[in-house]
Amino acid sequence: MQFEPSTMVYDACRIIRERIPEALAGPPSDFGLFLSDDDPKKGIWLEAGKALDYYMLRNGDTMEYRKKQRPLKIRMLDGTVKTIMVDDSKTVTDMLMTICARIGITNHDEYSLVRELMEEKKDEGTGTLRKDKTLLRDEKKMEKLKQKLHTDDELNWLDHGRTLREQGVEEHETLLLRRKFFYSDQNVDSRDPVQLNLLYVQARDDILNGSHPVSFDKACEFAGFQCQIQFGPHNEQKHKAGFLDLKDFLPKEYVKQKGERKIFQAHKNCGQMSEIEAKVRYVKLARSLKTYGVSFFLVKEKMKGKNKLVPRLLGITKECVMRVDEKTKEVIQEWSLTNIKRWAASPKSFTLDFGDYQDGYYSVQTTEGEQIAQLIAGYIDIILKKKKSKDHFGLEGDEESTMLEDSVSPKKSTVLQQQYNRVGKVEHGSVALPAIMRSGASGPENFQVGSMPPAQQQITSGQMHRGHMPPLTSAQQALTGTINSSMQAVQAAQATLDDFDTLPPLGQDAASKAWRKNKMDESKHEIHSQVDAITAGTASVVNLTAGDPAETDYTAVGCAVTTISSNLTEMSRGVKLLAALLEDEGGSGRPLLQAAKGLAGAVSELLRSAQPASAEPRQNLLQAAGNVGQASGELLQQIGESDTDPHFQDVLMQLAKAVASAAAALVLKAKSVAQRTEDSGLQTQVIAAATQCALSTSQLVACTKVVAPTISSPVCQEQLVEAGRLVAKAVEGCVSASQAATEDGQLLRGVGAAATAVTQALNELLQHVKAHATGAGPAGRYDQATDTILTVTENIFSSMGDAGEMVRQARILAQATSDLVNAIKADAEGESDLENSRKLLSAAKILADATAKMVEAAKGAAAHPDSEEQQQRLREAAEGLRMATNAAAQNAIKKKLVQRLEHAAKQAAASATQTIAAAQHAASTPKASAGPQPLLVQSCKAVAEQIPLLVQGVRGSQAQPDSPSAQLALIAASQSFLQPGGKMVAAAKASVPTIQDQASAMQLSQCAKNLGTALAELRTAAQKAQEACGPLEMDSALSVVQNLERDLQEVKAAARDGKLKPLPGETMEKCAQDLGNSTKAVSSAIAQLLGEVAQGNENYAGIAARDVAGGLRSLAQAARGVAALTSDPTVQAIVLDTASDVLDKASSLIEEAKKAAGHPGDPESQQRLAQVAKAVTQALNRCVSCLPGQRDVDNALRAVGDASKRLLSDSLPPSTGTFQEAQSRLNEAAAGLNQAATELVQASRGTPQDLARASGRFGQDFSTFLEAGVEMAGQAPSQEDRAQVVSNLKGISMSSSKLLLAAKALSTDPAAPNLKSQLATAARAVTDSINQLITMCTQQAPGQKECDNALRELETVRELLENPVQPINDMSYFGCLDSVMENSKVLGEAMTGISQNAKNGNLPEFGEAIATASKALCGFTEAAAQAAYLVGVSDPNSQAGQQGLVEPTQFARANQAIQMACQSLGEPGCTQAQVLSAATIVAKHTSALCNSCRLASARTANPTAKRQFVQSAKEVANSTANLVKTIKALDGAFTEENRAQCRAATAPLLEAVDNLSAFASNPEFSSIPAQISPEGRAAMEPIVISAKTMLESAGGLIQTARALAVNPRDPPRWSVLAGHSRTVSDSIKKLITSMRDKAPGQLECETAIAALNSCLRDLDQASLAAVSQQLAPREGISQEALHTQMLTAVQEISHLIEPLASAARAEASQLGHKVSQMAQYFEPLTLAAVGAASKTLSHPQQMALLDQTKTLAESALQLLYTAKEAGGNPKQAAHTQEALEEAVQMMTEAVEDLTTTLNEAASAAGVVGGMVDSITQAINQVRLLGPCGYGGYPGLGCPHHSCLVIHKGTFWFTHWSFI
Repeated sequence: MQFEPSTMVYDACRIIRERIPEALAGPPSDFGLFLSDDDPKKGIWLEAGKALDYYMLRNGDTMEYRKKQRPLKIRMLDGTVKTIMVDDSKTVTDMLMTICARIGITNHDEYSLVRELMEEKKDEGTGTLRKDKTLLRDEKKMEKLKQKLHTDDELNWLDHGRTLREQGVEEHETLLLRRKFFYSDQNVDSRDPVQLNLLYVQARDDILNGSHPVSFDKACEFAGFQCQIQFGPHNEQKHKAGFLDLKDFLPKEYVKQKGERKIFQAHKNCGQMSEIEAKVRYVKLARSLKTYGVSFFLVKEKMKGKNKLVPRLLGITKECVMRVDEKTKEVIQEWSLTNIKRWAASPKSFTLDFGDYQDGYYSVQTTEGEQIAQLIAGYIDIILKKKKSKDHFGLEGDEESTMLEDSVSPKKSTVLQQQYNRVGKVEHGSVALPAIMRSGASGPENFQVGSMPPAQQQITSGQMHRGHMPPLTSAQQALTGTINSSMQAVQAAQATLDDFDTLPPLGQDAASKAWRKNKMDESKHEIHSQVDAITAGTASVVNLTAGDPAETDYTAVGCAVTTISSNLTEMSRGVKLLAALLEDEGGSGRPLLQAAKGLAGAVSELLRSAQPASAEPRQNLLQAAGNVGQASGELLQQIGESDTDPHFQDVLMQLAKAVASAAAALVLKAKSVAQRTEDSGLQTQVIAAATQCALSTSQLVACTKVVAPTISSPVCQEQLVEAGRLVAKAVEGCVSASQAATEDGQLLRGVGAAATAVTQALNELLQHVKAHATGAGPAGRYDQATDTILTVTENIFSSMGDAGEMVRQARILAQATSDLVNAIKADAEGESDLENSRKLLSAAKILADATAKMVEAAKGAAAHPDSEEQQQRLREAAEGLRMATNAAAQNAIKKKLVQRLEHAAKQAAASATQTIAAAQHAASTPKASAGPQPLLVQSCKAVAEQIPLLVQGVRGSQAQPDSPSAQLALIAASQSFLQPGGKMVAAAKASVPTIQDQASAMQLSQCAKNLGTALAELRTAAQKAQEACGPLEMDSALSVVQNLERDLQEVKAAARDGKLKPLPGETMEKCAQDLGNSTKAVSSAIAQLLGEVAQGNENYAGIAARDVAGGLRSLAQAARGVAALTSDPTVQAIVLDTASDVLDKASSLIEEAKKAAGHPGDPESQQRLAQVAKAVTQALNRCVSCLPGQRDVDNALRAVGDASKRLLSDSLPPSTGTFQEAQSRLNEAAAGLNQAATELVQASRGTPQDLARASGRFGQDFSTFLEAGVEMAGQAPSQEDRAQVVSNLKGISMSSSKLLLAAKALSTDPAAPNLKSQLATAARAVTDSINQLITMCTQQAPGQKECDNALRELETVRELLENPVQPINDMSYFGCLDSVMENSKVLGEAMTGISQNAKNGNLPEFGEAIATASKALCGFTEAAAQAAYLVGVSDPNSQAGQQGLVEPTQFARANQAIQMACQSLGEPGCTQAQVLSAATIVAKHTSALCNSCRLASARTANPTAKRQFVQSAKEVANSTANLVKTIKALDGAFTEENRAQCRAATAPLLEAVDNLSAFASNPEFSSIPAQISPEGRAAMEPIVISAKTMLESAGGLIQTARALAVNPRDPPRWSVLAGHSRTVSDSIKKLITSMRDKAPGQLECETAIAALNSCLRDLDQASLAAVSQQLAPREGISQEALHTQMLTAVQEISHLIEPLASAARAEASQLGHKVSQMAQYFEPLTLAAVGAASKTLSHPQQMALLDQTKTLAESALQLLYTAKEAGGNPKQAAHTQEALEEAVQMMTEAVEDLTTTLNEAASAAGVVGGMVDSITQAINQVRLLGPCGYGGYPGLGCPHHSCLVIHKGTFWFTHWSFI
């Protein structure tokens, strides 16, 4: 039959019935049209309301007109089967209405049909899984568990939304009708027997199969009801033991228990109950079970913080979703259905989102996700339906319905009518409405009303109409933003170039000239490196924007733009300074400023052309890029830094043009091919390829123009090579297109020849660039041969184990040495000087012999390829040959190595400048994080200080190519640069993940990578140059010192003439500090020099001499600065004279060292050397002592010493006054001295003038006090009392001297660690000794002295609270809290004692209470000050201090203790007890020193320092061992001879300890103090204020108590005392509360926990989107970049796990820092993980990535919670420690898992960058640690263990083993 396509199906059926009589067999509604298919499941019934063309029917399609009705067999749970006719075209939902209506069930929506295909389903379930063994084993376990638990996922429910046909249900199949939703079953009772029966059967089966776990008693009760239902009332005769088959009545676990009697008892209890009633009771009892009405699914859920899945039951009821224990079926957690916001099911998982009701999602792994989703959706549908029908009573119904009010006239009746809202369907329609074109070219136009406007016409030529441009992508928008901000920065920089900087007035002495020259050199270097970066960035923009805009990497373009703008901004500053310097030297700086402006203008133009929205032709961009290149060249010419000769540049341009010409020829050939091709598609391809070829060559020419002026820079060479690569690619494309388009051999040969010509021209261009990149031509005739020898010997060393390869390399080596021998012989023959000729021939002979030996060894290795011994011989022979080559061609090699070092140093300095610029730009971006960036800023500062030295080293070496001093200066500068450079690379890499601006992050990452490469090159080059130039170190150091002496003479002359000017940036404070530091550095280097000379190691002695010279250079510079900044000519002269004296004596020292190094074992030369070294040390002390303020301290020390001499006389002058007068004077003098001590402490932190005044006053007050003390001694009644007073006065004299020395040390170096706490301790000691004297001498009413002493003590400790920015002691935060609690308790008791004893007149006890209170207050204040410091330091914005290699104060203490012990050993009257005590002290302190040395040598990366620490420890250990032997002898017999030997043995020990202390004093080894931020200071404030208030009130309390002790009957005073007491108590409470609230790290932990929870939410949302296939791919960034971001973040997180755990264990002050650092990596990690997952095609990989990232975040959260609880308190509970260990373990595993996944993904994608980085990092680590892992190197010594045992007065010295 034929139908119109638009015919409705209903009409088609009618037409069929009308035309075909057979079609009238039954009612029309029972028939329909069926479109059959080969697959029965795909056949469909056509809907009556649709047109035929809706089903896309074509001519000839066959349709069946057939009956819709089909029989369906339905089995009930009780086994009965019913056959019901159903409509085959209806869905299961509609069918259930029919089925339930027929059976008599009203609530059809709670029932469903089950298809019994258990086995098939099980097979299907595992079919899609990967069949590896572990997975299969796991699946089998789960299947067994499912069978045991009888979960709902065993049931194969039919889908309600599809027809039976679609689900493949055939007519002969029987379906099971079963209740799926337990919603209204509570209402089922005896009135609904059908449903009651179904409920009963279902409940019975579930109880018997174990789905509902029941107790034995309950099971018997159920069985009783079942008997009643099945057998009627109980019959004693019939129902006996053996009657029941128990497995039909009891769950299988109870079948073996004898329960029949119990069942019959329950049966009996039913009495005459009817069957229906028994079923009601059975169902009612079943409803009371906790598992009733729950549909269970066996799922796997992830353990929190671990990548491990565990089985769990997920239960769904009409009210909630629950997590249930799969073993006990106990409910673990419930969520109400009303709390579920959304859910998502995937083939392998199911996820629930609870919206605001719960943080995070709940996700499980299951293959039944779809079933769970249907069940939840079904319950919610039922709830909504029931709610609607229940709630809707008339007008109270639908809340959202509208009310209409009609007013009907004329009878004014009002009709109220309700209108129901019908839920409509979404309308489909296009949102693209017709556009309106408005003309914008001629401005706004007036339109007249009423007449047609004239026709508008607009012609746009040369560019696309903007209205039709596609919208910008997010990546293009980001680039637009970057370009706009960069243009603003460039314009701002351009505006600053109108004028140059102003320089301060400079002198004409050598230092001023050197400063000018160095500044010019530095500025030129910086400008050059910045111009390099600008041209490279420009070329990069050209190359990156070459292709299709859709494939352009806009982040990389943004990175290039950022590089250009940040470098231009920095360059403008350098240009202004250089212009000022040029003006200062009489030149003109204007042309330079103009050239810089020209470059800025060219860059602006380039950025304008590079805008993604710009419609300018490509040629404009290339033109703008060419202009940048030209402007760069002009700027470099202005500064005299054009490092390539014009000829080279010309050749480069000619070669680029040659490539362009060859490409033009190729294009013509391709054009011929296109003309001959008939296929238009192929023709288009050829034309496109030829066009691309022409474009890429014009781009190459533009790129060459850009980078030609800076072609020496590797980054510029890279860009040119990249442009060449694009040309090669285009040529290849052109050839391929031509080959596809034609088979004409002649044409193709023409194209091939033209392509070859392009390739050749390109190769010539790249070879030309390569020749320049490798540096100048050969360095001499031996160059190639020596190069080959050095390279091949390296190859032989690395080929150990492969004999064949070693022999092959040996052949090449023999040939090269033969060439070298011939070259040397030829030189010898041509040499006129016989001596030189003889030397050359001798070298040639040595080389020939070494070659012969090597050839023999190679033969041996070839004959015995498996012999390790032969290979070792060959290796040794090659090493010998290498040494002979070095000796023979020494100069040529040295020259080449130095040139290589110059090149490497230049590149390292340039890369460092770039990295600093990138870091500054990244820090200035608005989204910059406050994370590890302070560390980056700090490391940038350190590197910025080193760059000038490196640049000076390069310039010096280039200016004097034959000067050993210049070369060694370059080597030293390079080696000093490596460590800060490495730290900056690490800090930059750590900061990259925290920078949100992609372009800035990419720029910093690239710069850090380039710097890392440059540093590796520099390290190698410096090492090799050091080997070649090492032996000249001593001579070089001597010449440096002599030059410094000459320069200092010039400075003296300038000072005499009054022309000495300070250099820019110098201040008195800085210069004084530099002078102090440089004296320490020189002392340290001298100690090292003496040690190395004694060892006879010339190489290391040379390095030590170099360090001495370096320290002296700093000292001379600092001395000049001090002199220039001092207005007093006398002081100027003294400073310069003492500095000159130091240089003179140091010069003698180096000369002596040189002689002594030549005679290692000569004791005389060693002695002379020690004497000269002593003279230098004394000269250094004199030099420091002449600093302003220091001299006054020395004068005060002298005054103290002079005054104290009176105490040494045997008789004291008799006292003239009375005892009361003497006592009063002593009290006054004591108060004055105490005040002076406090002022001295304050002044040591101020200016030198403050220190001068305070020390002067202290000296005077001390003299006054001593006079009063001597007078008091004269009043003493007995000789013994007088001796006691004198002894106390001596103690005060000693503590006063210590105080002055501490003040002197602190003023020299205010930043030195622990000096402030030493000063405070010294001040306390002065107060204590004064109090001791007063207590002994004065006779006041009891208690009065104690009050005075207490007030003095409080006055001293108050100073601790003034500015607690340094540690006061070693207490931890919780130690401080304990101390405060302890002292507050003691203070409370003491205060009670004070008031009670004052009231009762118990004055001795009153005095004791005052003393106790004073001690408690002092301890309390110390603890509070330390706690305040720790709170300040722990603020994340503060910079935590960095621990030094050694603690100089520990060394000083040990030195002092050892000296005193040795002194007592040498005294004639020394007893056995004193000897043993002294020996114990020596043993204890030398052991501690050696341990410190061992740790320092393990921690330092400096091999020289490593060696020196080991050497010093060895000397201390050996001299201690010798001393111990003599002490043993003395212990045996106290003879004079033994005493003399013991005395003699102390001298070497004291010398060794002195040398070690001097070496350890090097500022390089000392700690860096913490810097407390303003936020940190604010956090300290509450603690400090409370402690200050408490001290003030305590002082008032003691003064009031003092008065009350004299006169207890003074009521107003008592109320004052009570007030003070109350204030003290309140302050203490406030302080303790503040300390508890401010516990370090707690706030940071809370912030971090909130941040991590936010990340977890983001990951959950991404997982949910991924499950529902809605995770949109992230634009504008590549998968590789995202993986790199993730890896970097994960690496940084892994580095912080252990430090965070350590902080949580016992370092509260570090906790906040570590927590904040770790937390800030999770946001970038989460973003990158979601981005990477969105770009991953495989769903399992997507989920694995998100899940493992989530696991890492969860484990970090766990660690943070535990860390917060631990809080850095070492006294925490054991369970907290265990939890911490577990959290660390979990997080480490999570990091490993995620890293493995990322590495696998990277290697699968062929990306190996991350792995290469990891390997490089490991190599550097090994290089730092040395072969033994303890920092030791072969030949340097490495201490692994050492111990000294003291036991019951006897001592043994166990051997110090140095491995």
